[in-house]
Amino acid sequence: MNSEGALQDVLTVLERNRNGCQVGVYSICSAHPLVLEAAMLQAKRDDTPLLIEATPNQVNQFGGYTGVLPDEFPRRLACLAERVGLPVDGIVLGGDHLGPVCWTNEPAVTAMAKARDLIEAYVAAGFVKIHLDTSMACADDDQPLDDRLVAARAAELCEVAERTAGNGVKGIRPVYVIGTEVPAPGGATKSLGRVEVTTAERATRTVDLHRNAFVERGLDAAWSRVVGLVVQPGVEFNHTSVHRYQSALAKPLTEVIGDLPGVVYEAHSTDYQPPGAYRRLIRDHFAILKVGPQLTFALREALFALSAIEAELVRGPECSRLPEVCDRAMREDPGQWIRHYPSRGPRARWFRRFSYSDRIRYYWNHRSISEAVRRMFDNLSALEIPLPLLSQFLPAQYRAVQQASTVPEPRSLAIAHVMQVTAVYSRACRGVP
Repeated sequence: MNSEGALQDVLTVLERNRNGCQVGVYSICSAHPLVLEAAMLQAKRDDTPLLIEATPNQVNQFGGYTGVLPDEFPRRLACLAERVGLPVDGIVLGGDHLGPVCWTNEPAVTAMAKARDLIEAYVAAGFVKIHLDTSMACADDDQPLDDRLVAARAAELCEVAERTAGNGVKGIRPVYVIGTEVPAPGGATKSLGRVEVTTAERATRTVDLHRNAFVERGLDAAWSRVVGLVVQPGVEFNHTSVHRYQSALAKPLTEVIGDLPGVVYEAHSTDYQPPGAYRRLIRDHFAILKVGPQLTFALREALFALSAIEAELVRGPECSRLPEVCDRAMREDPGQWIRHYPSRGPRARWFRRFSYSDRIRYYWNHRSISEAVRRMFDNLSALEIPLPLLSQFLPAQYRAVQQASTVPEPRSLAIAHVMQVTAVYSRACRGVP
């Protein structure tokens, strides 16, 4: 799946950013096939390498919520790439939040054992950009976690990755991203209030502690391949609001980058920022922009809009009624949202459907929902979608159809809607105004 050339292209962009060029890399953190296809079409259009990262919640040695194992994920990507005509060796595979994140309700000894197995499975499958995330406390840990312990655990997982890469035949050594100030995956669950930007002193201390932990384990060579540091630049989102990036607050981080050899900043939770914010983030050396929930949020928008079109054209039991099917499945199986959204009251229903945190993304593989999507696509594919309905519910795609840049076919319309997000990231990362 990975080629050394594609990885080197990404590393070259990061080095150019360190040297003052306003270029960067966006990372697709999603496992949904339609989102991945949209990202591949964007990369093909731009003739750029594509960085795709899976999280342990999505893909792990037990299947994750997608039911996909680490060695299955690259094969699925290869099939998608072949479908869209994207050279598979232009895709760089990454693992995001690799650590005990899925098992923090267990004692550290068992959670870290599973994290080691996770790292081994990812690296053996060919994932080459590894985010070592040991920032979350396990069930028997003191809180907050001591930074030295976080660094020691990261080095422990790095040692597994290096050993696994050395035993393999893929020929590409992983590059690593570290950091202790890691936003919660998928956005905040409470009122944002003030988002505290990582201080320059803390960024420097994080690098120093990790370097020492790596050296203590004899991982000097691996340390030379640490290319990114996760910090909080002052961006976040919750269910209904977005905390926008302010360059002035991150100025100390921007100024200290020269003291962190070979490293750029990796910004998580950049979803839903205005386009200008991405350009400013890249200018300020947040050269790796992670996006995930906004992509599946856009996909949900498109699928619900298509469902509204379907409801105007198809009556009776043949209509998919996708939003109702989704909400029923989420109420019957609340495990992926109940700790994040209110379960009762006037906001409960619309949070499940429309929240920025997009917990509905965990349910697209649910049997009743995937069947409803298939039925809706079949229904609309058998019809000619009237342009006035397309204008009403998917106005941007209506304009694209008018300009002959997409076709009024449901799957293509959904992908085109997701590409409205990837296009914004792509332009910022390529330095296009």
